[in-house]
Amino acid sequence: MADNTPVNGMITDAVTQANVKVLGDAPAMAMGSLFQSLAHSHGILYENAVSNQQQVGISSQAATNQGVIQVYSVDTMAGAVATQKIATSDVPDNMLSLLSALKATTGTAVS
Repeated sequence: MADNTPVNGMITDAVTQANVKVLGDAPAMAMGSLFQSLAHSHGILYENAVSNQQQVGISSQAATNQGVIQVYSVDTMAGAVATQKIATSDVPDNMLSLLSALKATTGTAVS
């Protein structure tokens, strides 16, 4: 029991015990607060990771879409047909004959 004071000894003992209890609980409360803060930080970390994955998914879909648009915008069959028609026609031979005639009139050699 505490020393005799103007306050009742049982009151001072109760206050002292309450203070000791608070001091005893402080490390546990601090660790609990630390764990809650850590859990909250991890939650935000995972939210950001999911958000980044969603953004990458959207970007990859947009890139794939642009690639498909570029592939479909090239009319490959029409280009192949036109090239085949030019290659089998007399146009290249006529162009070479015209070029030879032009070079002959200017006096330069055909290369």
